[in-house]
Amino acid sequence: MATRHVNSIDSSTMQGGNQDGDSSSNSTNSKISRNNQWVKLNVGGTYFLTTKTTLCRDPKSFLYRLCQEDPDLHSDKDDTGAYLIDRDPSYFGPVLNYMRHGKLVIDKGLAEEGVLEEAEFYNITDLIKLVKNRIQERNASLAKDSNKHVYRVLQCHEDELTQMVSTMSDGWRFEQLINIGSSYNYGNDDHAEFLCVVSREYPGLTLNSSERDFEPTDRAKVIQQRAARM
Repeated sequence: MATRHVNSIDSSTMQGGNQDGDSSSNSTNSKISRNNQWVKLNVGGTYFLTTKTTLCRDPKSFLYRLCQEDPDLHSDKDDTGAYLIDRDPSYFGPVLNYMRHGKLVIDKGLAEEGVLEEAEFYNITDLIKLVKNRIQERNASLAKDSNKHVYRVLQCHEDELTQMVSTMSDGWRFEQLINIGSSYNYGNDDHAEFLCVVSREYPGLTLNSSERDFEPTDRAKVIQQRAARM
């Protein structure tokens, strides 16, 4: 009688084969998942590559809605699949970097007002506040640096000195007192004369500013009249 041979398949072999298939499938899905996290943007002709996590830091922003493919937000893509955004790419850099690490870094040559325009366009609330504060600090610093001091030298007799210094006001400040003796007899204390140096700060005074922009007050006019005696 002929003997029949039945080929048996080891169940462990079948199980192993399925594991390899599952591993390959999981690896592929993982790669697809990672690829889906990356977003390519075409901002004014310049490409930026970033992640959805970065762009979605502010749920109220334009960039968040873009990643969520908001149906109410009309967005086109170019031939490479990058989202088309018609904005200045040089000012988008500081915006994107802020979304990445939460710090405002503006390259030299870029104006804070330009970054503010982009922050407002993309509706990134915290960045808008940060840039506005930066602009206020810059303006305050410029205003402080542009302040000019006007110095005047007043000549007076000894008996006029106390009254002049005590009544000095309207921003004028005493700087220095110089004893020049007497016009009649130098070194005679009975007729001593002094040079009184005073100063006043004018905010924002420039070389091109007209005199009428800084019209002196009545008390300042008195000091000027005394200075004219020299």
